[in-house]
Amino acid sequence: MAPLKSLLLVSALTSGAAFAPAASSKTTTALKENFGFDFAEDMTENTPSVMLGEANYKQWVGEKTPNSFLNRQYDVVRRVRELDILGLTAEYGILSKLEKNGLDLTTIESLLPSIEATGALSLVGSNQQLLVNGIAPLLIEAAPLILPVVAGALEIGPPAFFAASAGLAGADYALFANNVQVPFVGLPAGVLVGALLVPLSVVTGGLGVFLAGLKK
Repeated sequence: MAPLKSLLLVSALTSGAAFAPAASSKTTTALKENFGFDFAEDMTENTPSVMLGEANYKQWVGEKTPNSFLNRQYDVVRRVRELDILGLTAEYGILSKLEKNGLDLTTIESLLPSIEATGALSLVGSNQQLLVNGIAPLLIEAAPLILPVVAGALEIGPPAFFAASAGLAGADYALFANNVQVPFVGLPAGVLVGALLVPLSVVTGGLGVFLAGLKK
């Protein structure tokens, strides 16, 4: 029995050692521009300090090229004047049609506290650069084409926005249903075009709901 007991004891010790946690070794994971490779260049050694960091780089480019594309801002006032957007707005009767749908200055004034409560105004204030150089050019440059469509939709009222929303969503569904592919790329058109159609469908549907609520 003694050899058997010794064999069981050795087996128990061996099994316990097998399931014992391995000793952990801590390594440094400091993030570096050279990704930790010894053969990679160290940018602090071959790059002027004035170009390190986005803010320093923009300031350096601004000093070298005052009208650089990096620091250039879209001139909203000039383009609005050149495209005569205010004149087109009056010509198509946008303001009178908005009042007809229930959106007048009094209504806008009453909505401002609710808009401020959602934090929308603060969000706009903290993203001025994105709005001026990203969204404003899209809206202003396309305004001569958009304003007639908006005027026609406002003349009809909320049903026009609901129909537009349904049409945009239906167009995206048709692309998926027919498995349409983008030429020369081979990607599904429902995904790429849907990135534009779906947000537009949501926006137009939301505008319809908003205008319908104003008329009540």
